[in-house]
Amino acid sequence: MKPPEEEHEYQVGDTVEVLCDHEKGGERIRGWLKGIVVQVDPKMVAVQFRSNVFLTDGWMVPDHILWFPQKSTNIRVPSKKTNRLDLLKKL
Repeated sequence: MKPPEEEHEYQVGDTVEVLCDHEKGGERIRGWLKGIVVQVDPKMVAVQFRSNVFLTDGWMVPDHILWFPQKSTNIRVPSKKTNRLDLLKKL
């Protein structure tokens, strides 16, 4: 007997990275931005950000929340950065 499959790929409270238009250093750029999953349903994931984010047609999103399909290529688990403690543990 197989264990039950996870209902959704992402859960509320997960930190994710999203490919979107956002502000960095006072300029608008397109790149990966960290956010928090705030709502999940069977098809979509809502991610909230601390900085301003924009729709592809240029409009700023007032509540800083963007929605993505569950299987979107524009949302991912954050890549882990190596910090000094990790390097010291390897020595």
